[in-house]
Amino acid sequence: MTRLRVDTRRRLGSVEHRADFDLPLAGLTALFGPSGAGKSTLVNLIAGLLRPEHGRIAVGDTVFFDAARGIDLPVHRRELGIVFQDARLFPHLSVGDNLRFGLRRAGERARAPRMPYDAVVALLGLEALLARRPHTLSGGERQRVAVGRALLAQPRLLLMDEPLASLDAPRKAEVLPYIEHLRDAFDLPILYVTHAVDEVLRLASALVLFERGTVVDAGALTEVIAHPAAAALRGGADAGVLVAGAVRDHDPRYGLTTLACEGFALRVPRVDLPPGTPVRLRVPAREVALALSPPDDVSISNRIAGRVEQVLPGPDAPASADVEVRVRVGAGTVLSAMVTRESVERLALAPGLRCWCLIKSVALHADALALARGRALRTGGDAGPAQA
Repeated sequence: MTRLRVDTRRRLGSVEHRADFDLPLAGLTALFGPSGAGKSTLVNLIAGLLRPEHGRIAVGDTVFFDAARGIDLPVHRRELGIVFQDARLFPHLSVGDNLRFGLRRAGERARAPRMPYDAVVALLGLEALLARRPHTLSGGERQRVAVGRALLAQPRLLLMDEPLASLDAPRKAEVLPYIEHLRDAFDLPILYVTHAVDEVLRLASALVLFERGTVVDAGALTEVIAHPAAAALRGGADAGVLVAGAVRDHDPRYGLTTLACEGFALRVPRVDLPPGTPVRLRVPAREVALALSPPDDVSISNRIAGRVEQVLPGPDAPASADVEVRVRVGAGTVLSAMVTRESVERLALAPGLRCWCLIKSVALHADALALARGRALRTGGDAGPAQA
């Protein structure tokens, strides 16, 4: 799998932009953080629109920039597609001609395109727009055309710099499904800049997290969401995680749905989604209790075996009574439990200890579920029976 390796420094005014991470490129990777945190700067550095002062950028075996070796690949040789907030279409050209400009940019790659013209037009629903000029289009339609033009350049990597930020809510709702389809239809990695929580939870499989000009964490969404700087993605300052799963079946007698996750299952209040639908579920740390053996005489339906991975001080340590305990319950899933320091000492909770995470089904209500279609996150279709 192609990897993106970035280790750069660039001063912008009084802020030094720092990025140092190594990520596999697959699906959609969100660059997330507040406005001014450095997300767009990173996109411009990768694209070659800004030059780092120090460091190195490489996509797979291709080095885009290496200060020590004097390498600075020109923008047109980086084989990237870029979509900005504003569509930047050619106003004197029709939609069809704007799209064909992307093919001209592809050069030799257009001879055997991975993303053919007709397929891109159909994927983005542009058939009825081909003869129109940009000024006759809605904001959402213009962005779809801009995405199509970028795809037809046959890029190795698609950069999307807050493509929905300039759209109102209805137009944003119109474009989001097309980005989902794009993510799943082509084997094309996407770097997607946003500060919108709903876009990250719906679209991303990996996350690069920014804070005050610096990349503070990067990796799988389900892992990075536990970082303190990702509090907005968890629904607030409280610790918690995002779990990937798929609807396995429904229990009409009790009004429950079973979600198959990676290596375990969860019972939640019924959700009106067909079996096989991928979902993402926020699990707040304060809704997770811990036990050293699987209890049989409690009302809690979800009892999930795992091992303690980390015991972290609470946000107000050392004065705080709270401690966050992170428990690995599957190859790709770590649950967080917020417990007291007294409980940590009484149960001797420490890395490596086997324990059970207890989660009330009623705590995992529909408001905690975020629908994620396609292959945005790997789902655990082979999970065993619900531990109820």
